[in-house]
Amino acid sequence: MKFLKYHALGNDYLVLDSGNKDLPVISLTAEQVRKICNRNFGLGADGILVGSKDDSGKYFNLQIFNPDGSTAEKSGNGLRIFARFLWDKKQVNDSQFKIMTSGGLVTALVQNYRSNVSVEMGKVSFQSDKIPVAGKIREVLNETIDIDGQQLKFCAATIGNPHCVVLNGKQTQEEVRRIGPLIETHQNFPNRINVQFLEVLDRGKIRIEIWERGAGYTLASGSSSCAAASVAHRLGLCENKIAVLMPGGQLDITVNEDYSISMRGPVTRVGRMSLDPECLDSETSA
Repeated sequence: MKFLKYHALGNDYLVLDSGNKDLPVISLTAEQVRKICNRNFGLGADGILVGSKDDSGKYFNLQIFNPDGSTAEKSGNGLRIFARFLWDKKQVNDSQFKIMTSGGLVTALVQNYRSNVSVEMGKVSFQSDKIPVAGKIREVLNETIDIDGQQLKFCAATIGNPHCVVLNGKQTQEEVRRIGPLIETHQNFPNRINVQFLEVLDRGKIRIEIWERGAGYTLASGSSSCAAASVAHRLGLCENKIAVLMPGGQLDITVNEDYSISMRGPVTRVGRMSLDPECLDSETSA
């Protein structure tokens, strides 16, 4: 089994490489994904991307696996990495192209010698029934949640996958690792949720720390950047063009009038990797 490995600001993914330009449909089990992503017993990654070309030829399909074997509806960094992979495999050129995820259809563009990738991520919604968040149907803005005896103010949003943006967040990495999983699995969020701790630096810049559903503490996240920037703009704390700073680096987000989101940032190719079948042997793997 062969992969190309990329990272987007330290958020690394393995892209399954069939070696066939037609990108046939290939499936992985949750157990296989967990073993492959394991950084001690496998190749190591924050997730796996498995793509195929749609029969219509109008777009590419993308399945996104978290390292715990679960699937993600949408991943901004995963999408940018897959777009770069398609460019490297000469499946696309310098024109826009479309990628279908279970969280919706997006438009991508690879620019600037392949290192700068833009994705039109779709529209953000703050509606509780779409995210989802328990309780009556409402916009989930400036609400309070009790986490381990601590009252946290948050907003929730979806851009095809669910996000909880904790406001005035200046938490350390250690605190994020402690609080993040408690929010991810809180009963208010029936499908679990991605968590961002938001600090507004000025009208055009924010900083976030990230706890990803199914992945844990993460250096960078595209969809998290989109959600946090949208919340900052919706609350009137930022203009519509926002630089999002994360431990892994910066993404540039534009929040349009209808809350459709444009995201731009770098993607780096790490190298080619081959998985020996022995890695998937239950007797030799974690």
